[in-house]
Order: sequence, then C-alpha cells, then structure tokens
Amino acid sequence: MREPNAPYITLGSHLKYVREQSRQSLAEVSDAVEIEEQHLVRIEAGLERPSEDILMLLISHFGVQDREAVQLWELAEYDSDIPEVIRPRLDHEIAQQLGGKPMVMLLAVDVRTMYSDGLEVTVNPAGVTMNFTQTVNPSQQAPVARVGMSHKQAEQVIRALEQALLHAKYLGNTKLLPPNV
Repeated sequence: MREPNAPYITLGSHLKYVREQSRQSLAEVSDAVEIEEQHLVRIEAGLERPSEDILMLLISHFGVQDREAVQLWELAEYDSDIPEVIRPRLDHEIAQQLGGKPMVMLLAVDVRTMYSDGLEVTVNPAGVTMNFTQTVNPSQQAPVARVGMSHKQAEQVIRALEQALLHAKYLGNTKLLPPNV
C-alpha cells in the first residue's frame, strides 16, 4: 500500500528492492550503515529522504552499479551535483560502452556578459524556461541565452533579484547576488 504523503516513494521503493535483492534484512542494513532501523523503514517507505551521506553509504554497502547509483542520486533530488566518487566510474562505464574508443568532448565556455533587452518566460509543470533576446533591428530579435530551472529555483532567483535591486537602489551595492542561486 502506498503512503499518501510519501514524497520519495520511488527512491524508497528502489532502495527496498535493492535490499531485498541482496537478501538482507532491515536490521542487517541499518547496522551496516549505522542508522536506526526505523529510519531505514521510513526511507524505504518514501516518507524521508536519506541524507547524502546515508545514501552514499547505502550505495556503497549494496555495491550498486554506476548507472543505478546515478539514478538513485537523481531520485533523491538533492541540490548538489552527483558526487565525484560516482562520476568517474560512470565515465568509465560510458567509455566501455563506446568500445573503449577514446572520446573527446569540448565545451566552449563564454564568460562574457551577454546583455539582453527582451525576455520570454515559459512555465510548465516541469519548470521555468527563460529565453533572453537582444534586438538586432526593429523587426528581429537574436537569441542571447536560454535558461531553465525548477519552480523553486525560479522563486529563489526572483527573491535574489529583488534583494540585489533594492541594495543597489538604496545602498549603492551592485554585487550582491548569492553565488548558488
């Protein structure tokens, strides 16, 4: 039976499946990762999200393969990136799938400030997308940047912009946006 207020039910179900496949009891796993058995029950029920450290311990304890580890990390919906201990193994796994052939990936990073005089915002259940444009001539807009984010992150951006604009207006400070918005 599914709990009606289980926000992490998919993550919890997956962890329970992994535990059952390894033929380990709740007590064995909770002892191995040093958490209360009841805490593990709540995690598997999807009622609680494990801390990043606990999830890493579970992944390590079960010997979860890289792709599945990444999937578990994404199901947990942490704000942080995939840990480096998972990422190199995943890169190795991808290289094996390419037949061991070397792969080169170039990413162009442009740190210049791109100015915009137009903005189109699209909101859907998946999140918010902002298309910034610059007027080339009266009848043409050139794309400058496209930024996507979650609804929660968009709300944080709005608050940060409002705060920065107020500080700039009343205190003369222009560099107050937090680095992790």
